[in-house]
Amino acid sequence: MGEDVTFEVEEATVEALRTSMASGSLTSRELTETYLARIETVDPALRSVLETNPDAIQIAEALDAERRSGRARGPLHGIPVLVKDNVDTADRMKTTAGSFALGEVTPARDAFVVRRLREAGAVVLGKANLSEWANIRSTRPTSGWSARGGQCRNPYAPDRSPCGSSSGSAVAVAANLCAIAIGTETDGSIICPASTNGIVGIKPTVGLLSRSGIVPISHTQDTPGPMTRTVADAAAMLSALAGADERDAATRETGVGSDYTTFLDPGGLRGARVGVARNMAGFHDRVDRLFEEALDLLRDLGAEVVDPTDVPHASALEEPELEVLLYEFKADLERYLRSYGPQLSYRTLADLIAFNEQHAEIEMPWFGQELFHEANGKGPLTETAYVEALSICQRLSRDEGLDVVFHDHRLDAVVAPSNAPAWVIDYANGDHYTDGNTTPPAVAGYPNVTVPMGFAFDLPIGISFMGRAWSEGTLIRLASAFEHATRHRRPPNLATGPEPAQNLGDA
Repeated sequence: MGEDVTFEVEEATVEALRTSMASGSLTSRELTETYLARIETVDPALRSVLETNPDAIQIAEALDAERRSGRARGPLHGIPVLVKDNVDTADRMKTTAGSFALGEVTPARDAFVVRRLREAGAVVLGKANLSEWANIRSTRPTSGWSARGGQCRNPYAPDRSPCGSSSGSAVAVAANLCAIAIGTETDGSIICPASTNGIVGIKPTVGLLSRSGIVPISHTQDTPGPMTRTVADAAAMLSALAGADERDAATRETGVGSDYTTFLDPGGLRGARVGVARNMAGFHDRVDRLFEEALDLLRDLGAEVVDPTDVPHASALEEPELEVLLYEFKADLERYLRSYGPQLSYRTLADLIAFNEQHAEIEMPWFGQELFHEANGKGPLTETAYVEALSICQRLSRDEGLDVVFHDHRLDAVVAPSNAPAWVIDYANGDHYTDGNTTPPAVAGYPNVTVPMGFAFDLPIGISFMGRAWSEGTLIRLASAFEHATRHRRPPNLATGPEPAQNLGDA
């Protein structure tokens, strides 16, 4: 494989790569080797990849042999994918959620979504860095940092945050270190890093994709999802991942997964009714300018823009949501830890707290574990405080929130800016999270798709298309039309980009 192949795969879509492999001009082995070489060259400055799969090349070779024999499993056959390090892979890699506490064991079986990827012919390329424990350890965290991986950095400005918790997945896709990646979200962990790093992210309806084999926070809000450079790639990935799983009762509602690529439509905004959540904008003047330009474009593309359609209670969810997450994190995490059996020394949240205290120099050099302590103080999920908080969350986010907006205005989607410009990484004070719009759909369990909307101060900004439960197809149709008309995605200039801030050291 010549040096020009590296250039050819940069920004290459799944369809382009599939076509090249089908024609014989590219093999999965060559593609996998290209990404591995790029990770080795580029990622030391970004720290988006925790480890690469020692069997990736052999897997790619086997898939090439299948293709030569006339069998191609689908669009993802031979395509390398990175998996966030809170998603189980039953191979020679670890699944640690970024913590050394889980480094002593290896999962006995793949997470359901990883199994689906392997069945679709994808090459599991490696494990992506993340905000340790998916950002639920501290009240003053630094997004993108884990004890195991160090500080993941934004490829557009490495002194700025990549957002979290799926930071490594987003950065690797943005920097062309893989074709596609899996992220996970409880509230914002797909949408924020995707938008902050200039890529596409889909946070599906809770239950569309299985959560079995994923280090949990919340069974009412957790979901994996695709992180890609295009809506088409995200749709192809979502099609492969969706399906009923007997280990996750929430997926039984979904039945058989759809082919979401059939919803891709350059003219998909014609006749659509799109609401504008004005109460979820207005947090940054440069972002507002981009948003107004986007709204004008939606009108030009044939959408009926209903403005305003404010989302009720959008700012009232934080307190009850945190209460629910703390209760569910303790219960769900301890259930996950017990699944390892006696091979894992740490069986309870209290065990992990003790581990962090014993290894504070490597686990807590910058911030503590206040949320771990708060969650550990919670009782069973039958307690009144939990039941009432969950009821409030569901009522305010669904019945008196998004459901009202969609019903009263007959909307196909609600749009809002996804993020503000990325903030400077600051270990002394933690994240300076400015604003974004992930909480209402996250708490409701409804889908959210972010697509690049432009740049502010040369930092990527996204637009969010939020929908009713199970409306992923509609959102993909709208988002693909917006993407087709704008082409705002612009890769980071890694050759001439700014050096990482000097005060960050080697953390």
